[in-house]
Parts: sequence; C-alpha cells; structure tokens
Amino acid sequence: QVQLAESGGGSVQAGGSLRLSCAASETTFSRLYMGWFRQAPGKEREGVAGIDPDGQTYYADSVKGRFTISLDNAKNTHLQMNSLQPEDTAVYYCAANFWNLGRRANDLSSPNFRYWGQGTQVTVSS
Repeated sequence: QVQLAESGGGSVQAGGSLRLSCAASETTFSRLYMGWFRQAPGKEREGVAGIDPDGQTYYADSVKGRFTISLDNAKNTHLQMNSLQPEDTAVYYCAANFWNLGRRANDLSSPNFRYWGQGTQVTVSS
C-alpha cells in the first residue's frame, strides 16, 4: 500500500505562484509514476500533470507552460505552479501507480492511478 501526503496549498493572487509537494511512503519509489489532479467545486476531477520514473513529463493543455512537475531523490514529487489564475482554484491531489511497459503517467485519467493523497486546497483570487 502506497501512502501519499500533499503539502503546500494555500491562497494566492492571480499571477502568483505556489509549489505543491507530495511525499510517498513507498520504499521502491523508483517504481512509481506520479501525477497531480485537481477538482473544482461542481466539476469533475482532471489530471494536470504526470511524471514517469525516468523523468518523462506530461501536461494537460490548460497548464502547459505554467506548471512544472518534478521528482527528487527523497521520494517526493513537486508541482510548481506559476502564473496562477482564478480558474486554477481547486483541491489538488497527488496520485501514483506502479510503472510497467503498459502503464505510465501519460494517461492522465483517474483510473490509471491507484493511490491517492487527501488533497490540498489552492485558491487563486482575482
């Protein structure tokens, strides 16, 4: 069982930046691909960014050029969010699953990720 814990949410004005972090409990972290999702009130959850164990990254069109997903050596994944807009307001979730030849982070749909964090709120005011 993989446990994920997000941190770094908060409130910011439009045009500002936030950095979200996600710590994974899995001791074989190098086997995981990771993703970030968000869900705004009244909307479906959407995938915004994913990263494979080899560092290959994937982004939703809505955040491309503004958000950056990364990994570090301490079993953490990060989401750097720049040029934030009010429409980025949502609860952000970290997610993960075990990588194999037929499964990787390029599929930013919820069923492709088995493990989920509790979520962290991001609020962007205009």
